[in-house]
Amino acid sequence: MAEGYWGREELSKEKFIENPFKEGERIYRSGDVGRWLREGEVEYIGRRDEQVKYHGHRVELGEIAAAVKEHGEVREAVVMIRKEKELGEVMVCYYVSREEIESGELREFVKERVIEETVPGMYVHMKRMPLTLNGKVDVRVLPGIEEVRGRKKERYEEARGPVEEVIAGIWGEVLGLERVGVTESFFEMGGHSLLATQVVSRVREVMKVEIGLRKMFEKATVRGLAEEVERQMREGERGEVEGIERVSREGELPLSFAQQRLWFLNQLEPESPVYNVSAGVRLIGKLDVAALEQAVNKVVSRHEVLRTSFPTIKGRPVQMIAPDLKLEISFIDLNHLDESEREEQAHHIAVEEARTPYDLSKGPLVRATLLKLDEHHHIMLFIMHHIISDGWSIGVLVRDVAAFYESFRRGQPAALLPELPIQYADFAVWQRQWLQGEVLESQIKYWEKQLGGDLPVLRLPTDRPRGFVETHRGAKQTLHLPKDLSDRLKTLAGREEATLFMVLLAAFQILLQRYSGQDDIIVGSPIANRNRVELENLVGFFVNMLALRCKPSGTRSFEELLVQVREATIGAYVHQDIPFEKIVEHLQPERPINHHPIYQVIFALQNVPAPPSGLTDLTMSDYVPESGTAKIDLMLTMYETERGLNGAWEYNTDLFDDLTVSQMLKHFEALLRRIVAEPSAPINKLGMLSEEEELLLEAVDLEELNQSFSF
Repeated sequence: MAEGYWGREELSKEKFIENPFKEGERIYRSGDVGRWLREGEVEYIGRRDEQVKYHGHRVELGEIAAAVKEHGEVREAVVMIRKEKELGEVMVCYYVSREEIESGELREFVKERVIEETVPGMYVHMKRMPLTLNGKVDVRVLPGIEEVRGRKKERYEEARGPVEEVIAGIWGEVLGLERVGVTESFFEMGGHSLLATQVVSRVREVMKVEIGLRKMFEKATVRGLAEEVERQMREGERGEVEGIERVSREGELPLSFAQQRLWFLNQLEPESPVYNVSAGVRLIGKLDVAALEQAVNKVVSRHEVLRTSFPTIKGRPVQMIAPDLKLEISFIDLNHLDESEREEQAHHIAVEEARTPYDLSKGPLVRATLLKLDEHHHIMLFIMHHIISDGWSIGVLVRDVAAFYESFRRGQPAALLPELPIQYADFAVWQRQWLQGEVLESQIKYWEKQLGGDLPVLRLPTDRPRGFVETHRGAKQTLHLPKDLSDRLKTLAGREEATLFMVLLAAFQILLQRYSGQDDIIVGSPIANRNRVELENLVGFFVNMLALRCKPSGTRSFEELLVQVREATIGAYVHQDIPFEKIVEHLQPERPINHHPIYQVIFALQNVPAPPSGLTDLTMSDYVPESGTAKIDLMLTMYETERGLNGAWEYNTDLFDDLTVSQMLKHFEALLRRIVAEPSAPINKLGMLSEEEELLLEAVDLEELNQSFSF
């Protein structure tokens, strides 16, 4: 038993310990794990060094390795848990075979022999296993995750041929990577549906081929997508793709379909601030106020929509673009207040600004306010009506202001930003000309199939009954998912060939099913709808709403539900061009005045391009003021950050109490933890109680509780 320990004092001390039962003697720590039984016997469980807890499961690593070795090409295998900075715990399989085996092939092979949660996430080919003096595998010498990734980068496959080269270049631009291997998955490299849309639009522009968003999910590598592009070229599907052109500014310019809907809602409630878009930037450092004012007005000059109002002519709204406009920045000095009062007053001003309504017939529909907290601390507020802006636009606005500010601060001419080929008014005209005939019919048919017939109304248990008229008084609570949980959700998405959005949406659907008891649920979700290159740098109201319908029945597993959610989401993305307003107009559902006719909750994952984080002599960070409004019953917006996922829950305070929503947040996080631990478990077996609730439940004597009630 002592072979291999001779002359190795540290190892001997670790394994041969003092006998706690007999003084002066030593006993051997074997590494075997057992437990006492009531009969006084010891039951052998396994090896301490091979049995671990992984994603909530007690795992015998030896059993996983044995499953790998059943593959005909594998001679040896070792499985262990590695900790990695970004992904947390990762199960890694090291194997010896004559030739390296495709990781996907091994994963599928092992998946048939062990439960889904214990399938290794990474496979490392070894020529031979490193051994210790006593012939065991020396796990300390096995390569770590970073080393393995380094090896993969060294042998990544270059593009072969011009089509692969062009597509690899497009992926690199969109993903922000210097080089892209042609066999790597777009989604494993950090891609998501919004970035996939940008790839599609760039391929359309550069190669004159319409690949469609679905192909990005089906052909998720450069090589696969290149084969699809080449196939279309061979079969004659290549052709000129219709672009958006500038139109004359003479005469009456129509509103886009989305603008038309907001204009109509504004006529019903002209004093409502619910469709105000608030954006704020905290500026720390030396600020040149004059240069900032110059920069803001240069951006107003650059984007026509910021100079647009919507008067009514002959009973119809039109876009009226002012030829020039000087936007006065309101300057408010809070430096005279005590330091403890400045933030509170800044918040109060931001809320009041966000709640101040606009008259759409008169411009400008944007306000800018600069708050001075001290000499080196300012907050810049932009309040715009949604009819001229959306979430993506805020990033464009801040980025353009920052670029112009740098030039003016140095006393130089305005920065030479790329000229905008079109403006929002051009898009509005193009949309109305393009969306008709066969294009409109094909889009309508899809949504008829998805939303035809009786539509379910989500009936969440509320703290107060719904009123006769829809109200918009609201509040917001936040949720933070730690990095380890966020990374495991991303890993699950990649393993199931889905996106993080799809995983979170599926989990949200389960939460709603638990609260409502309904198995047919429609969730609204905003989409950037900038699926053309010429729209990416414009300020304007492009965002469209999708109605995502799923049936989270309790008998299916989360993985099965995710397949359904994936198909529903991709189908909606492919048919995103038709404005939601046109769908409602065509379907003509019953329109109650106390809730939305199609969906009553919204889910969004914000992954729009981030604005710059700093300027010369200045650091910048988001400042998001509360508006005190709610667009709908309940809206969950998730954000990706370096420290994990953050969530903002906006809710109607006429329906829900703060405590109810706080409980809902905890249930959502608990549900996500169960999902990553057991994605193959039936939905109705996935618990969502928080740790506090589980402890409370354990403390309750259920038998005594049942006896206290009579039925």
